[in-house]
Formats: sequence, C-alpha cells, structure tokens
Amino acid sequence: MLRRGDTGTRRHGDPSSKSWAWVWRQFPYTEISMQIGQRVALGGMIVSGSLAAIKITAGLMGHSSAVVADGLESAADVFSSGIVLLGLTLAAKPADWNHPYGHGRMETVTGLFIGFLLAMTGIAISANALHNVGTPHPPPAAFVIWPLIGSAALKGLLSGVKFHYGKKIRSAALLADAWNDCVDIFSALAAFVAVSLAILAPRQFHAADHWGAFAVGLIVVFTGLRVVHDTALQLMDTMPDRDTMATIRRVALAVAGVRGVEKCYARKTGLQYHVDLHLEVDPEITVRQSHDIATNVRIAIKETLPWVADVLVHVEPAP
Repeated sequence: MLRRGDTGTRRHGDPSSKSWAWVWRQFPYTEISMQIGQRVALGGMIVSGSLAAIKITAGLMGHSSAVVADGLESAADVFSSGIVLLGLTLAAKPADWNHPYGHGRMETVTGLFIGFLLAMTGIAISANALHNVGTPHPPPAAFVIWPLIGSAALKGLLSGVKFHYGKKIRSAALLADAWNDCVDIFSALAAFVAVSLAILAPRQFHAADHWGAFAVGLIVVFTGLRVVHDTALQLMDTMPDRDTMATIRRVALAVAGVRGVEKCYARKTGLQYHVDLHLEVDPEITVRQSHDIATNVRIAIKETLPWVADVLVHVEPAP
C-alpha cells in the first residue's frame, strides 16, 4: 500500500515535489474560494442588518407583530452570516501536525451551527406569536407592507448570489446561509399575507398578524432542520454524488499504466475532498514502476480537479 509520503507527498514549499505551475494552480483555489465566501458573507451581513433595522422599526411603529418577527429573523441573519465569516476564516488555516487534513471541517461545523440557530430562532418566534394571539392591539399600519416587499426582493437576490458561490466553492456554510435567506423570502411573504388581511379586514382577521408571525417561525424551524440534516451528512463522511465520483475515476483511468480503479472513496473536508483510490496495475511490473503510476495518478487528479485536496493511493495487481 502506498502511503501519503510514498506517493510523492512533500511539503508545499519543496519545489522538487511538483512543478511550480501546479503549485500556483492549486493554492489559489482554496485562497480565492475563501475570499469569495468571506466577501459574500460580509455583504450578507450588511444587507440583513439594514433590513432588520428597517423592518423592526416599521413593525413597532406600525403595530405589526409579523413584521417585527420578520425583522428579528433578519437580525439573526446578521449573526449567522458573521458565523459563516468566522468559519471560513478558521477553515482557511493551513494543515499542521495535529490537523493533517487541514481545518476545513470548521466550515462544515459552522453550517451545522447555523441550522441549529435557525431552528431555535424559529421556535422563539412561533412561541412569542402564540403568546400574543389574544392580546388586543391596533390594526397594522399600511406602510409596514413596503419593507416586506423590499425584503423579499433583496433576499431573493442575495440568496441567489450565495447559492451560486456556495455551489461554486462547495461551501456548506455559505449554502446554509443561502437557505437562511430563502427563509426571509417565505417569511416576508407569509407576513405580507397576514398583515394584508389584518389591514383589509381588521374585525374578521384581528389575530392574522400574530398567526403570520407564527407561520414565519415555523418556516424558520423547518429550514433550520434541513440545514442541520445536510451538514450532518457531510460530518458523517457521506460520499459525494455519482457524477463527482465518476469524474475522479475518469481522470485516474486516463493515466498511463492504470488498468482499472477497484475502489474510490471521497470525503469532504471544508471546501475540498480527500480521495482514497485502489488502483489496478500490471502485476508483472516493479514496485518502483507501480509507485510512479500511483504518483502520476495523484498529481493528475489534483491538477485536473482543484476541488480535490489530496489523494491516497493503494496499488493492487490487476486480475
């Protein structure tokens, strides 16, 4: 079995281990991906903070529990985007002797924490709404509708940006934050319907505003549980989709001397994957020749697929 050191793994600063061209192709993927994620998260904090201030102020002035609840959810978004920013920063730390696979799992743990935060925020919003259902209050003012419309539009744009870059850099935390923004869209629409009913028919739908806040809370809870589920799968080393694995196999099979790929496993660590391969080679060749083939496979995969952090190769005789 060829271990990491046997398949050509050396310190990144060792120019004899690989060409400098390969180094410059490899390093920018992680560094630039982290920078993209950090900038998107920071932009999300600014947008969410502004919307939270506007909605909470409008809700208090306009006597709308649903709008205040939606504003509180946006305020929680500021905190969650800050956690994403922190997680991406910590995940960017290089590997060390105690963390040979790097610190990328911090990014996944961040996504998991956001899921729990969403669920707890939703429970609090729903509980508060139910508590205030029987409380008399003036009907909402008509102007509270406009912050909800603006929020839905801006959050739709922001979630699209986060989904795009979250998928592009394979960030669980950024995708969790994107789902968080989707919550704002649905919660704003739920609040919009509830507030509209309370404004148009205050006698018949006096409690609609509170029930709208309750609906907002439920949406937040279910979205949080989805985020928890998705990130927990990554922490359990769930295999990537079939297309991803097929791509890894295809690159390995294209290397001269490889007769087959018996097994191929991959697990996600932050924004990249660590791959385990069982290669089949000619049983009559020397150990050195099989070692060279394994090294070429490892280099080919890392050069062709920048989202692969490292490859561990085991060589077996082909049948």
